[in-house]
Amino acid sequence: MAYGLSKGTGGRCAAAGSGKTSAGAARLLQLLDSGVPGHSILVLVPQRTLAGPYREALRGARSSQAEILTAGGLARRMCDLFWPLVAADAGFSRPNRPPAFLTLETAQYYMAHLVRPLIEEQGLLESLALDRNRLYSQILDNLNKAALAGFDPAEIEPRLKSAWNGESSQLNVYADAQRCALLFRSFCLENNLLDFSLQVDLFRQHLGPSLLVRAYLRGTYRHLIADNLEEDTPFAHELLASWLPDLDSALLICDRDAGYRSYLSADRQGAFELAEHCTEHMAFENLVCPPALENLGRSLGRVLDRPGVQPPETRGLPPELSISRRYRFYPEMLDGLAGAVSDLLAQGIPPGEIAVLSPLLPDSLRFALAGRLDRLGIPYRSHRPSRALGDEPPARCLLTLAQLAHPAFGIKPSRFEVAAALLQAISGLDLVRAQLIAEIAYRTREGRPVLEPLDRLLPEMQERITYTFGLRYEELRAWLDAYTQDEPVELDYFLSRLFGEVLSQPGFGFHTDLNAGQTAANLIESAGKFRRAVEEAAGSGDMAASPTLGREYCEMVRDGVIAAQYVENWQGPADDAVFIAPAYTFLMNNRPVGYQFWLDIGSNAWFERLYQPLTHPYVLSQRWREGRLWTAAEEFETNRETLYRLILGLLRRCTRQVHLTLCELNEGGTEQRGMLLKAIYQVQIEGESQNGETD
Repeated sequence: MAYGLSKGTGGRCAAAGSGKTSAGAARLLQLLDSGVPGHSILVLVPQRTLAGPYREALRGARSSQAEILTAGGLARRMCDLFWPLVAADAGFSRPNRPPAFLTLETAQYYMAHLVRPLIEEQGLLESLALDRNRLYSQILDNLNKAALAGFDPAEIEPRLKSAWNGESSQLNVYADAQRCALLFRSFCLENNLLDFSLQVDLFRQHLGPSLLVRAYLRGTYRHLIADNLEEDTPFAHELLASWLPDLDSALLICDRDAGYRSYLSADRQGAFELAEHCTEHMAFENLVCPPALENLGRSLGRVLDRPGVQPPETRGLPPELSISRRYRFYPEMLDGLAGAVSDLLAQGIPPGEIAVLSPLLPDSLRFALAGRLDRLGIPYRSHRPSRALGDEPPARCLLTLAQLAHPAFGIKPSRFEVAAALLQAISGLDLVRAQLIAEIAYRTREGRPVLEPLDRLLPEMQERITYTFGLRYEELRAWLDAYTQDEPVELDYFLSRLFGEVLSQPGFGFHTDLNAGQTAANLIESAGKFRRAVEEAAGSGDMAASPTLGREYCEMVRDGVIAAQYVENWQGPADDAVFIAPAYTFLMNNRPVGYQFWLDIGSNAWFERLYQPLTHPYVLSQRWREGRLWTAAEEFETNRETLYRLILGLLRRCTRQVHLTLCELNEGGTEQRGMLLKAIYQVQIEGESQNGETD
């Protein structure tokens, strides 16, 4: 279906790979070519990474640029623009001072500032064996879900408790999480801090109803293109429903079978309900997926008992679906996968036409698979949005060197950390020599970490390290030593200088490593945003800016704070490398490939929702009826529907063939019989049975 208003609004709802976004980009160019001013056009997407096709289209446009925003980005812009209008009524303690906008990372920093003492001194949430960064992020997630669904933060605990159907001890966890959330909200109101949830609440309750704000929006944006609406939130849908009658034209686009961001409050049903505001509906069919894979999706939908699925034209598994032989152990499966990828490349398939997908991508799997591809000389890139910056070896290298260059931080890296940093910093250096240098040269002098010169080494030691590596080490050590003689600069400036003046130069580890360079850029951006946010917060309240922000940032990253999204990570070249990612990350990358490898299809992780003890994506939503219990039946049915949409989304983003890999025993040695494997086997058995009857 395509959605449209009588004033010329149009829209489309169809399957993935049907050209919906291409049509939206064409509509954008048509508006510009017809003389519509770019500043009067708004392109709305659920997350920035989905705006790529529109930005690409605008690069070739001769007219002025259109605005491309998320609903959250629009809310932030309005909060910044109309702050004096609503700050006092919203309860901020210093409405005459400007606000400080928090990123995900700085929000977790302030959450840790408030919650860490409660955990360590009062035993709050002591029953949870959960990493601190996950704990902080789930509390923030509760606030975000409340804001996007439109209920008060004080309702988080009652909603979670009313749906709980397990041990009573969990109720105390919900009470503690509620206490932390309200404490953080009060802190933000006291210090003029605007995290994402408060930006949305401010827009919902104060800016949205304002006649002045509504007049501004009506006067600014006259044409709208809203894409991937099924991945957007009730907040975005309600904004559009109130806004559409005032527009000159609007195009609403959604995928009828998607809605992958439900864990981030995506409301696919709300997207479909926007159809009633439109007069024109248009259906697009998939242009990417081979008919046999589309038919397989129907077969799996029938096996998974999904209502409304069209009957398959044929039964059984198509030749486009290749099931690798069964592997007994996990390492054997990874060896077979790497060999299969190598075989495809030998046939002339570009690396960028291959995606290796798993339900989760833990560090151990990422490392094991990367090592096998490296040995075969296969280029690859991996992307895991939830991966903390501190887990990336190039980032750890930069931060370790920063700690060595800033003794005032009071952080003394271990010898292992110094060896790991040298391993990344010096091109070609192996682990044995890196450990040897760290053992010989790394010292603590008067409580301060220092790197000593290697000029007094015995000849046999110099031979073991080699002249070349010794020279590179000395260049790095001399640069750090020279830096410590001058007045220190802000951490993001230091990291930028270290990367540009040393690590990116020939002979050093970041010189030709594009992934390391991207990680360095992300770290520099993250440190800069952190510094600016804390400085803004200090300027807006009674808090004083800490003179050791660099130390606090290093400690925050060491605690595993999750990195914010970096758009560049999602925008790799199309044909340069094999793409390794979690399945949902691949879906939100929204780019089809010729060949997909589904890793370990027997794993329950394809089917089971990741457990989050402090939050619940379905209970904290508009669609959940308060007082209703979340039972095992609810969990099973939801997981089954989610698995079907995941399968369909992957199949519709494959142009040639899907390879399935199966391991009898998982990494822990347990036999695997997950729902995805059972569904595929059932389709296979039914096909064999039908062929037998025909014969």
